[in-house]
Amino acid sequence: MASMAARINPTQYLSRHIFNAEKSDGVDMVTQMGFYPSMDRAMVASKHRRFPVMASSSVNPRSHVETINGKKINGIHVEEADSLLGNKSIGTELVIDRGSDASLHSCLHGKFVEDRFVYRQTFVIRSYEIGPDKTATMETLMNLLQETALNHVTGSGLAGNGFGATREMSLRKLIWVVTRVHIQVERYSCWGDVVEIDTWVDAAGKNGMRRDWIIRDYHTQEIITRATSTWVIMNRETRRLSKIPDQVRQEVEPFYLNRAAIATEKIDKEKIDKLTDGTTGRIRSGLAPRWSDMDANQHVNNVKYIGWILESVPLKVLEEYDMTSMTLEFRRECRQSNLLESLTSTTASLAHEHHCNNSNDNNSINRRPDLQYTHLLRMQADKAEIVRARTEWRGKQKHILH
Repeated sequence: MASMAARINPTQYLSRHIFNAEKSDGVDMVTQMGFYPSMDRAMVASKHRRFPVMASSSVNPRSHVETINGKKINGIHVEEADSLLGNKSIGTELVIDRGSDASLHSCLHGKFVEDRFVYRQTFVIRSYEIGPDKTATMETLMNLLQETALNHVTGSGLAGNGFGATREMSLRKLIWVVTRVHIQVERYSCWGDVVEIDTWVDAAGKNGMRRDWIIRDYHTQEIITRATSTWVIMNRETRRLSKIPDQVRQEVEPFYLNRAAIATEKIDKEKIDKLTDGTTGRIRSGLAPRWSDMDANQHVNNVKYIGWILESVPLKVLEEYDMTSMTLEFRRECRQSNLLESLTSTTASLAHEHHCNNSNDNNSINRRPDLQYTHLLRMQADKAEIVRARTEWRGKQKHILH
């Protein structure tokens, strides 16, 4: 199809036509636009058509200094074109190519909502992110949560040269490390589904930070996943934990939001018991991290642990049950040279109690699980703990690939 170009006021166009849904020739326009600062490019997409957008501007957004939640922060937020260009008399040329086959997930970037306390990003579930039952895996969900968190830091203008570290953290050779993650899944998305993820941060004690997420079905706005996590700071070179420096605290505090994705009474706070050779039901040895399992902080990516934990789960459970909840307690780092062992033990079989007490409750988060397991991932050589975990499962329902 032919290209078309129009010279318009960027602020009016972005706020009225990009971030608000509209219909064009019977096609529902998606309500997102992604910016590519290095090329001044943007992308607009619909459910059935994709439109790459080229934008030219003489403004250098990174030279802008603005106030975030009452405090001055250097940098510009992703998707904040309205506030940046609102008082500028700049002509922006948009060239829309209706013939492009650019995919939706590659062009939707995040934006700040709710007075910039919440960062929101949209994703499409891709074919290589689904499992044998044709739905997204727990690893996929955790990867999306991690991606949104990193983009939140980058989009806020705080990013230094580290993997999710702020500028002040980078100057002090500090990085964030996660100590605990708890995720509850209402249902898993299918291939091609569009999900919308919100994330925000808050203080966790004197020297920690809590990060929460909510995943929604983009079209229905149904909340399908909730997650919460606790993070602390570690020195990148000594690998020792550190207090949060005042300079770092001043960077992140303007973004703190006193809100919980999971109600306090529904968070898994119970201690995860340590498994041993005598208490475990199944052991899988010889698990070897690969070079591709390493992240930018020079240790095994946390998401990789999930796959190794599931290596010792009975195959029948993987085939016939969905994991509805997972709690991870991280104990130490893992490197590529380490051989690992995965241990799993059944905690309880709750199918009968679930049937009796929750026969009329279809909400998987509110009802009791059918199965519960305790897990341990440890070093094979010296048996040192890497991560403890607890999972809950319910019987699978048939999923339709669409």
